[in-house]
Amino acid sequence: MIDHLSIKSCILTINGGSSSIKFGLFEANDVLAQIFKGSIERIGSDSATLQVKGLHGEEDFSQKLLASDPIAAINLLIDWIEKQNSLGRLIAIGHRVVHGGPKYSSPQKITEKVIEDLRSLTAFAPDHLPQEILLIEAFCRRFPKVAQIACFDTAFHHDLPRIAKLLPIPRCYEAQGVRRYGFHGLSYEFLMLELERLAGSEVSQGKVVLAHLGSGASLAAVIGGKSIDTSMSFTPTAGVAMSTRSGDLDPGLLRYLALSVKEWDDMVNLKSGLLGMSETSSDIRELLDIEATDVRAAEAVSLFCYQVKKWIGAFAAALGGVDTLVFSGGIGENLPSIRARICEGLGFLGLDLDEKKNTASEPVISKINSKGSVRVIRTEEERMIAQTIYRMLDSGTKEIK
Repeated sequence: MIDHLSIKSCILTINGGSSSIKFGLFEANDVLAQIFKGSIERIGSDSATLQVKGLHGEEDFSQKLLASDPIAAINLLIDWIEKQNSLGRLIAIGHRVVHGGPKYSSPQKITEKVIEDLRSLTAFAPDHLPQEILLIEAFCRRFPKVAQIACFDTAFHHDLPRIAKLLPIPRCYEAQGVRRYGFHGLSYEFLMLELERLAGSEVSQGKVVLAHLGSGASLAAVIGGKSIDTSMSFTPTAGVAMSTRSGDLDPGLLRYLALSVKEWDDMVNLKSGLLGMSETSSDIRELLDIEATDVRAAEAVSLFCYQVKKWIGAFAAALGGVDTLVFSGGIGENLPSIRARICEGLGFLGLDLDEKKNTASEPVISKINSKGSVRVIRTEEERMIAQTIYRMLDSGTKEIK
C-alpha cells in the first residue's frame, strides 16, 4: 500500500486503451508532484498484469490479474486505488478521451450531457470511445463526489487552418463532422510545454516538427505554438504505418480486395503496419533483432523510417523550414538506430545528427553547428492531464469550477 500522510490534495489520471489502462496519482499543492504511476497491461489475456511505480523503488510492484475483459480490469483497478490511504484527499479524476468531435476543444467537467455526447461520437472512434466511456462511468459510480474531467486528445489540433482540416470528398460530409482531427494531442501539448521549458519561448514559437512514434505513430507541424497540420486524420489509422495500423492507403483497395467493412477495418487497424509487412511482429524492437536475416522485417522497418522521413519533409514545406525536430513516444525516445535512419539525408533541412549524442539519447542529438536542432523529449500524457486539471483548480478552494 502506498501511504503519503502529508499529501493535502491529489489528482488521479486515467488513460484507457483497447487492451491497457494507464493511471497516475499527483499531489496538487504548491507544485504538481507525481506520487505513483501504473498500468494494467494485456487486458483480456491470461497474462493481464497490474504494475505500479512509486516515489521510491521499494514501493514498486507487479501482480497478475484475472482481467478477462475491460469491465473486470476497471473494477480491479478501482478496488486497488480505493485501498490507497492518500485517496482521502482526492479532488479530481482526469480522463484521456481520444475524440472530442467537432464540439469539444477544451477540457470538460463530466456530466450526463457530456457522456451522452461522447456516446454519439462512438462512430468516430469505435475502437477507443466505448471503453473510455465505460471507464468514466465506473469512476463516476465509485467516486460520485469527486469531479471528473474529460481531456480530449484531438483538442491540440482543433484550430488547424481550414485548408488542413478539409478532406477532398463531397462537402455534404463536412456537415456530419467529417474532417481531419488529428490525435496524440495531449502528448503534443506536453512536448511543447517541455520544449519551452528546456529551450525557451523563442524556440517553442519557431517552426517545430513533433514526431510521436510508438505503437501508434503520428507527426505534427507546429508554428507559433499552434498545430497547423498533422499526419493522422479523421481516425488514428491515417498517416504513417504503425505497429498494426496501415497508415494512409489507396481507397481503391477496398473495391479491389472486395472486403466487407468489418474485414477492411480489421485489416487496416489490426493486421497491417509492421505486423502485416513483417508477418512476424508488431514490435519494431523485435524486427530490428532479425532484420539482418529476414527481408520482411528489414522492409517493414525501412518503410516505417521512410514514411516518417517523408512526413518531416512535407511538414518542412508547410512550415517553410524546420527549426526543431522532436522525437518522442516509445520508439522515438528509446531507439537511436531508428532516429538515425529517419534523419539520414535530412541535412538539406539543416538537421544534422551527432552520432554519439544520438546513441546516448541525449536531450539534444544534433551537431553543435547544425542549423536546426533535433531533440529527444520523453512524453508524459498522464502528467499533461494532471497539469490541465491543476490549471482548472481555483487556488483558494481547490475545487473544479
